[in-house]
Amino acid sequence: MSEFYDALETRDPGAREAALMAALPQVVARAQAHSSAAAELLAGVQPQDVGSRAALAQLPVLRKSELLQRQRERRHGDPFGGFAAIGWNGLPRPGGARRVFQSPGPLYEPEGTAPDWWRMARALFAAGFRSGDLLHNSFSYHLTPAGSIMETGAHALGCTVFPGGVGNTELQLQALAELGAHGYVGTPSFLKILLERAAEQGTALPQLTKALVSGEACPPSLQAWFAARGVQAFQCYATADLGLIAYETAARQGLVVDEGVIVEIVQPGGSEPVAEGEIGEVVVTTLNPDYPLIRFGTGDLSAVLPGACPSGRSNVRLRGWLGRADQATKVRGMFVHPGQLAQVAQRHPGLGRLRLVVSGEPAAEKLLLRAEVTEPQAQELAQLLAASVREVTKLRAEVELCTPGSLPNDGKVIEDSRRYE
Repeated sequence: MSEFYDALETRDPGAREAALMAALPQVVARAQAHSSAAAELLAGVQPQDVGSRAALAQLPVLRKSELLQRQRERRHGDPFGGFAAIGWNGLPRPGGARRVFQSPGPLYEPEGTAPDWWRMARALFAAGFRSGDLLHNSFSYHLTPAGSIMETGAHALGCTVFPGGVGNTELQLQALAELGAHGYVGTPSFLKILLERAAEQGTALPQLTKALVSGEACPPSLQAWFAARGVQAFQCYATADLGLIAYETAARQGLVVDEGVIVEIVQPGGSEPVAEGEIGEVVVTTLNPDYPLIRFGTGDLSAVLPGACPSGRSNVRLRGWLGRADQATKVRGMFVHPGQLAQVAQRHPGLGRLRLVVSGEPAAEKLLLRAEVTEPQAQELAQLLAASVREVTKLRAEVELCTPGSLPNDGKVIEDSRRYE
């Protein structure tokens, strides 16, 4: 039995990168032709010029707040805000949508008709699921796409699915025991509840040996707890907008990026890619022609792990979820956003990491911008930075120039250290 879902997983990294970059111009061209929002955002961009990561990095980052705003503005004519290339009768693109979902916001997401449209079969395979297995799906089938994301991947893999959904713990436990499911998909917290309830009732689940969990953190301690009860649990990283982004393997060393996306790690709130190993916001370009999101900012923080995955998969690995990029905070009645710090950085090329520290008490805060520079004694630069902070944020800040590498590599650009007593 193969250890890999397909040959794409073990491609030479150079060949993979060449294939992804060769596909980029087609992705951009289709988005401009079939997505009115993409055509507007990418106006003037020549698809044939977008064939490298450097060229991709010149395109704007689309963040969820902008996607939501565009959907709201066009709700009655196009609930997808002009981003989808599929739809139903009455929409600009009248065909191709099999389902439509609503996520908090509300945001609407389409699902097309292609098998494994969300590309989840790859993550299920890495978690040990195989054709013929019975999969107990405890993700929601109501409104949001999580249940369908997992079910369509399971069907593509040849699995049978029990659509458990959320809640109804006793009935789901009964089904687990009586049907003998081989594996579970859902949140790790609900799997823990089910296993604890089974132990309390003396219900045996001998065939339940594997799980693919998502939606919550599943630290090594919890994975060990599951393993002690006979269940090997693996994590995956997916969103309702993009489908699968990355998945865990038996190596348990980071999350391997899916073959159907291009992932960048950029400055929180900005658009410039960070150096390899630096923590930043996960920005994804999907190759999905039905919903061609280009440079979509997930709002999640992560970093690239160096080296190759011991599992033999050759794609880039992410460290996993390391927090949220949106660190906006209110100071003296004004919101300060990571994007504003990115604007300050753009005004002064050559800076390293930046961190705006908010201290003191509410209504009497002090702001300190700590900036990594190669010449810490350049006080003229400190004055220029202070002026830029005031122009961009409308707030005054002191400036401390730091040596390169002295600020933590944690993705944090706004640190709220105020005292709330």
